[in-house]
Amino acid sequence: MDDRQLEKIKSGHGFIAALDQSGGSTPDALKGYGVPESAYSDDDEMFAMMHQFRSRMITAPSFKGDRILGAILFEDTMDREIEGVGSVAFLWDDKEVVPFLKIDKGLADENDGVQVLKPMPKLDALLTKARDNGVFGTKMRSVIKLANRGSIKAVVDQQFGLAQQILDAGLMPIVEPEVNIHSPEKEQAEEILKDDILEGLGSLGPDERVMLKLTLPEVDDFYAEFVDHPKVLRVVALSGGYTRDEAAARLVRNHGVIASFSRALAEGLSVDQTDNKFDAVIEKSIASIYEASQT
Repeated sequence: MDDRQLEKIKSGHGFIAALDQSGGSTPDALKGYGVPESAYSDDDEMFAMMHQFRSRMITAPSFKGDRILGAILFEDTMDREIEGVGSVAFLWDDKEVVPFLKIDKGLADENDGVQVLKPMPKLDALLTKARDNGVFGTKMRSVIKLANRGSIKAVVDQQFGLAQQILDAGLMPIVEPEVNIHSPEKEQAEEILKDDILEGLGSLGPDERVMLKLTLPEVDDFYAEFVDHPKVLRVVALSGGYTRDEAAARLVRNHGVIASFSRALAEGLSVDQTDNKFDAVIEKSIASIYEASQT
């Protein structure tokens, strides 16, 4: 694990860009960018178009390490190049942005109010590949929809079990048990989740830390205990479907938490925009998300 990258994530001012839409979410991401499903005929063409979109974001003048601490990539992006350089190397060497990798293979069907992660039988090989490519850390997303105590514990136990495997591979895990923003029991689910995460943190070894990626809570500063926890490198927030303005407003009220936004970061970007217009829109997004991450 690169010490410079570790220090940047631990102490840097800025946020983490989530550029990790996978097979299931890519069509919606492209649609938001102005690329309809009729514009591509198969997955290869779809992922090629998505890479063009991601590359356009990453190569924008304002996308750099002074305000963006890290970026989470999809495996397909890791395997491609940006301006003739491997995507991971380009992020760090050209932009000084710490590279992360989404490692999960999607969600299992909902059961008792949650969606756990699908099995990842080839995870060890993927972690080795990521480390060899210069990736700093990983992320994996589960979803909680109802305040079912046993189900939420199952989500957290799975997340921390995988986090241990990731730590053993020499990478930094981002633990992401997302609480759905439309949950009718969101606040109650967050209370249960907090207790289970504290238990999971207690299971880590003396020199082990994780990052936490959490839904912006209903109670301001609800996760302050995690921000100051010795086993937590950084607490980041997902936008979860909130608009950029709503996500930023909620983030400001949660001190010490920084953004890790996807949809909110890409909001307003369009394939038809000139480079100047595209750059102006993403600059505005980066500026507002950066500001919200400073409290």
